[in-house]
Amino acid sequence: MTIKPWKLISSKKDKSFRIFNLRMDRSLSPRTNREHDFYILESSDWVNVIPLTRQEEVILIRQYRHGIRGITLEIPGGIVEEGDSPEKTAQRELSEETGYSASEMILMGNVHANPAFLNNRCYTYLAKDVFPSGEQKQEEKEDIEVVIKPLADIPVLIRKGEITHSLILAAFYRFYMEYKPSSISG
Repeated sequence: MTIKPWKLISSKKDKSFRIFNLRMDRSLSPRTNREHDFYILESSDWVNVIPLTRQEEVILIRQYRHGIRGITLEIPGGIVEEGDSPEKTAQRELSEETGYSASEMILMGNVHANPAFLNNRCYTYLAKDVFPSGEQKQEEKEDIEVVIKPLADIPVLIRKGEITHSLILAAFYRFYMEYKPSSISG
C-alpha cells in the first residue's frame, strides 16, 4: 500500500506558551476517509553544538532539566530566536553556556526531534578548535556547569547512561558517522 498525505480539514492555535504553541489539526485519512484530531506542538528550531578543542576534548555541560527533574550531561544548545540563523544561535549558545568560542562552526545536519507531534528541527554544529573566550552568560533560569571530557570518552559516557538526552545522542551519532576523531583538529 502506498502511503498518501492526509488532507488538512482545519487548523487552529489552541494555546500559546513561551517556548511553544499548541495547535489542533483536523485531518482526513486517505485510507479510511475518516476525520481525526491531532495536537501539535509548534516550536522554534533548536541547535546543538559539539565543541571540540585542538586537544580533542569535548566541552560538555551539566544542567538541571525540569522535565525529568534531574541533572543531565549534554552539549550546549538552545532555541533559534526569531530573526537569528541556526549558526548564529550555535555561536551564541556556545559562548553563553560555556564561555568558549570556536575557530570554525560546521553544520553537520538536522533532525526532527519527534515529528509525531513537534513541527521543528534540531540543527547540529561541530565547533572546531574551541577556546576559552570569556565568562559564561547564563540566563536567569539556567544553572550550568562546564565539564571537559576527552572525545574518546564520549562512547563510554553514552554506553554507561551518563549521556541520555536523545538529541545529544543523535548529534554524536551523526558526528561519529561522518568524522574520524583524528581528522577533526587543525
